[in-house]
Amino acid sequence: MNGFAILIAVAIVTFIQSCSSGNSSPLMSPKNSKIYVVAHRGAHFEEKIPENSLPAYQKAIDIGADFVEIDVRMTKDGNFVSMHNGNVNKYVVEDIDKDVSDMTLAEIKKLDIGSRVGEKWKGTHVPTFEEILDLCRGKIGIYLDLKQAQVRPLIEILRSKGMLHDVIWYADDNELEEIKKTEPECIIMPDPGPEKYLPELIDRFHPDVVASVWKYMSASFVKTCHEAGAIVIVDDKGPGTWKPMLEWGVDGIQTDKPEELIRFLKE
Repeated sequence: MNGFAILIAVAIVTFIQSCSSGNSSPLMSPKNSKIYVVAHRGAHFEEKIPENSLPAYQKAIDIGADFVEIDVRMTKDGNFVSMHNGNVNKYVVEDIDKDVSDMTLAEIKKLDIGSRVGEKWKGTHVPTFEEILDLCRGKIGIYLDLKQAQVRPLIEILRSKGMLHDVIWYADDNELEEIKKTEPECIIMPDPGPEKYLPELIDRFHPDVVASVWKYMSASFVKTCHEAGAIVIVDDKGPGTWKPMLEWGVDGIQTDKPEELIRFLKE
C-alpha cells in the first residue's frame, strides 16, 4: 500500500470513529475523564463559600471544574448580576426584603453576601455578569441559568468579549428560541422534563446539549440524545447518583460537590 492509500485509509477510519462517537459537541473537551463537571452556583458548598460569588467561581477554576453555573438577573437600572433567589433577604445579615429587579446596581453592590456565611467572607459582594466573564475567560466555561434577564443585551456583552462559545444557555423554550434567532452561534441547552417530551424537544431545537435532572434520567434518555448528536448534562441528587449516571453514559454532571466529583472521576 502506497503512502497516499495509507492516508486515505486513516482518514476513513477517523471519519467513522467521529461519526460513532455519539455527538459532535461544540464544547471544549472535559478536563476530568470524559465527564463535564459543572459547579452549581460555583464551588461554594464544600468549603462554605458564598454561593454565586467570585470566590466560589475562582474555587471552581482552582479545582479544575469545566463549568460554573451562574444565575442571571437584571437590576432595576438594566445591569446583570448573579443571584439565585429573586429576593435578596436570604443572602444578607440585615433584614432587606427587596427583589433584585427593584434595586439598582449601586444598591446591590452595597450588599454584604459574605457575613452570613462566615467572618472570613465578610465584605463579599454580588458579582456582575461582566465581572464573572472577566474572571472565567479562558479558564472555565459558563452554564448560564437565565432567571430574569433580557436575552439580547446579554448576547451583546458576550459578543463584545468574544465569549459566545464559552457559554451554554439554560432557559425556558421561548427564551431559547429568542437566543437562537438573535445569535445562532450561541449554545442552547433545552430541558424536556420527563423523557416522553424528549423527541419533540430534539425535533424543535436540534440541540448540541440537552439538560436534565436525576429524576428523569435513564439509559434510554441518554441513548436518544446521543443518537440525535447531543450530549447530556444532568443535575445530580448527591454522590450516590454519580455511578449509575456514568453507567448510562451521561456526558456531564452538575453538582454542589464538584471537588468530590472530580476525585471520584479520577479514582
